[in-house]
Amino acid sequence: MNRAVPRVPTTRMKALSQMLEEIGYAGIYFATSTALELHDYQYNGPDPDMALSKFRDRQEAATAVVKLTGELIRRVEELKPRTKWSDELEKALKELKDEFSKAQPPQGSQ
Repeated sequence: MNRAVPRVPTTRMKALSQMLEEIGYAGIYFATSTALELHDYQYNGPDPDMALSKFRDRQEAATAVVKLTGELIRRVEELKPRTKWSDELEKALKELKDEFSKAQPPQGSQ
């Protein structure tokens, strides 16, 4: 409510991500596809037959969330030098990174 946020319908997100890749944002299409699959999972839940959701169980979806979050953090770090960065944004990013590191398995335990 305090800021304008661009709105893109989910039906146009893949096309937008393809356009972004064409101008140099490599890998954005796959991140967008994963986000949309998680969006479907949010509404349909796990689906062993994979008709309504691309995730058969909760663990598959959780793995996708962790991988997508890692990609988001990486992309935000790349954008920091090119944006008007505030203390509020830095705090939010630090909190995200802290929570993300807690969700990671210890090194060598996979």
